[in-house]
Amino acid sequence: MTTRREFLGTSAALLVARYTRLVSSQARLPLGFSTLGCPQWSWSQILDFAAAHGYAAVELRGILKELDLTKVPELTGEHVSEAKRQLAARGLVVSCLGASAHMHEMDPVKHAAQLDEARRFIDLADALGAPYVRVFGNEYVAGVPRAEMLAHIAGALRELGDYARRTGVTVVIESHGDFTDSPALLDILTKADSPNVALLWDAHHTFVSGKEEPEDTVRQLGRYIRHVHLKDSVPAATEGGRRYVLTGTGQVPVKRQIEALVKLGYRGYYNFEWEKRWHPEIEEPEVAFAQFAEVAAGYLREARRE
Repeated sequence: MTTRREFLGTSAALLVARYTRLVSSQARLPLGFSTLGCPQWSWSQILDFAAAHGYAAVELRGILKELDLTKVPELTGEHVSEAKRQLAARGLVVSCLGASAHMHEMDPVKHAAQLDEARRFIDLADALGAPYVRVFGNEYVAGVPRAEMLAHIAGALRELGDYARRTGVTVVIESHGDFTDSPALLDILTKADSPNVALLWDAHHTFVSGKEEPEDTVRQLGRYIRHVHLKDSVPAATEGGRRYVLTGTGQVPVKRQIEALVKLGYRGYYNFEWEKRWHPEIEEPEVAFAQFAEVAAGYLREARRE
């Protein structure tokens, strides 16, 4: 007798096989995924799956248990050249490095540590040929006036932009945490005033937390968008109030987000951020990554035809 676990495992395997066949027959589009979604995969598993499913890029946000990419064995010292060779052999690039550094710290010692982490990631991005390093603004500090907080974050970004200028790497602040509304992000980016500072548009967060329609966000911030995170969700009675679901099955207008980017003339990668590392109960990456590759490819092709 087939158990429910065996049935679900077989169903997932069939779903993966179906999406693998569909995607492998399509031309490669500028699609990527974040390794946040596959916390149990090795470096080689990540690259092999991306190439087999028609992805063009991977965003690195930890490998296995290590979140600090500067400590990942495959990405340190003399191993960087081999990592680049392995990427090239599969027709892949690294689209972005996801640092955990947050710019809101007001304590000088803590703030310096965050800047140091970001600089280490900039150096690694330069070595790998990755164009972007993601950082956070993250939080409004209690008791600090809003204008002072925004100026503090902008100053930190400008400092990192100055450091990155020698490399050609761009530091991108993600629309995340307390900074998911366009007015605050626009204020920060304007004050940063650096050619090496831009925006990572997490389109889920500006819609769900920032309460903005995608067309409005792109209208206000479009000139700063260099990289994007896409994902879908539905309301849930859990901490944070959302549950991530397969792309196109929830309430986040992912299709409209892609359409807005195409109309903008966005030339970066459409990157899937499946938060499996933080939410182990959601679908396995074999299913979610394969499904995104098909659905997002359809959205992108349709938007380009319009």
